[in-house]
Amino acid sequence: MKPNFSLRLRIFNLNCWGIPYLSKHRADRMKRLGDFLNKESFDLALLEEVWSEQDFQYLRQKLSPTYPAAHHFRSGIIGSGLCVFSKHPIQELTQHVYTLNGYPYMLHAEYNRRKDIYLAHRVAQAWELAQFIHHTSKKADVVLLCGDLNMHPEDLGCCLLKEWIGLRDAYLETQDFKGSEEGSTMVPKNCYVNQQELKPFPFGIRIDYVLYKAVSGFYISCKSLETTTGYDPHSGTPLSDHEALMATLCVKQSPPQQNPSSTHGPAERLPLMSVLREAWTELGLGMAQAHWWAAFASYVIGLGLLFLALLCVLAAGGGAREAAILLWTPSVGLVLWAGAFYLFHVQEANGLYRAQAELQHVLGRAREAQDLGPEPQPALLLGQQERNNKEQ
Repeated sequence: MKPNFSLRLRIFNLNCWGIPYLSKHRADRMKRLGDFLNKESFDLALLEEVWSEQDFQYLRQKLSPTYPAAHHFRSGIIGSGLCVFSKHPIQELTQHVYTLNGYPYMLHAEYNRRKDIYLAHRVAQAWELAQFIHHTSKKADVVLLCGDLNMHPEDLGCCLLKEWIGLRDAYLETQDFKGSEEGSTMVPKNCYVNQQELKPFPFGIRIDYVLYKAVSGFYISCKSLETTTGYDPHSGTPLSDHEALMATLCVKQSPPQQNPSSTHGPAERLPLMSVLREAWTELGLGMAQAHWWAAFASYVIGLGLLFLALLCVLAAGGGAREAAILLWTPSVGLVLWAGAFYLFHVQEANGLYRAQAELQHVLGRAREAQDLGPEPQPALLLGQQERNNKEQ
């Protein structure tokens, strides 16, 4: 490789808000998105919430002359909504599905920041993502993490990704930014945004990111970053309820002394340890709540089974046969619902425990490296571990 090797990467990212039958002007927005991507000719176009297979196939056909490589990541019942279009060949593909993905009985991802019921799941997902990057990027030259993370920059999950993996935020690193106020990616002037949700945030919120790092022998920087600003200057309506991110990254070969280190120095370790401890605590709180809901569901199952037994006795006796038959179906439904509820929260508790155990190991190793002695085992973790083992 030449000593003066340099590569420029132009990245496009957008949460497309492509929910069939629910998202407004979806077909028109997909058409204008395809026209824009062909015109700009980015190296990579990374899209989220492309839920319709028809929309992906439309974009694939429309973009194929400019972006010959494309892939739609499918998973679960409705898919992941993620797809990538590349000007360059895609050498390998893999997909990792989060262990925890919110609550299936709650339909929306929006949350109250003062009392975020999804917080433990977001922290677990951030840790799982960080671990995935940590273990799969060791032979890579550059790592890019782009998309709608559903987290504000100061949120615990976002800090965990930056501190543990060493990812750098394009908005904070670039010297050339153009776009919405404070880099917001959901802004009040966007006609598709729920204005009530953004009422506490007059400039909007920043939850979509371009994060990056160099791994070995390279240096990466963000030369410029641009966002859309809530409207399309040509048609007047925006491409989505989120704003698009357009980053220009420069990758260069670095001298050995400038290679990024995989270890944290003493000064860097302090904020990392603080973030890890906070994440450990939040996972513990989430695990305690999951155990509570599982216990509640088990009580409902027990009462439901007793009630079903009583109905059987009444039906056999003939005294209240008609009433017993009428109540049988809803009672069976209640027991089945409670059973599914119990299994979900037991699985949730196990997923949170796994993430917390991994964090506990990292904290212990870090303390050993600092020669501070072993990390004390709080009673909360031991108690939750014992309850978890009993449930298993």
